[in-house]
Amino acid sequence: MKIQESAENYLETILVLSQRHPPVRSIDIVNELEYTKPSVSVAMKNLRESGHIEMDHDGYITLTEKGRAVAEAVYERHTLFTSWLMALGVDKNVAAEDACRIEHVLSVESFEALKKHIGDFL
Repeated sequence: MKIQESAENYLETILVLSQRHPPVRSIDIVNELEYTKPSVSVAMKNLRESGHIEMDHDGYITLTEKGRAVAEAVYERHTLFTSWLMALGVDKNVAAEDACRIEHVLSVESFEALKKHIGDFL
């Protein structure tokens, strides 16, 4: 099932934050993405209801298996595109911003083909 780009961004952010400094709370997402607390609260409610995250009684957020699968797929795309663009001479910040846009629009088939090609390039 395809989920919205914003949900993919939240899941990817939760994954990155959990690797950087677990446990993850909503305020960590607010600070990382520079979104408002109400926006993040609504998003966490939606992700919890869709089965992508769990939140314990202390407000700590963890990815479910379903959420982790989405987050890891998006993160893989992001890191691959960022590395590729940087290898082509694009500034690191520009490469990361562009990768963030590209990662959401490519089909699985096109990504796999590019990944194979880029892997040979990098």
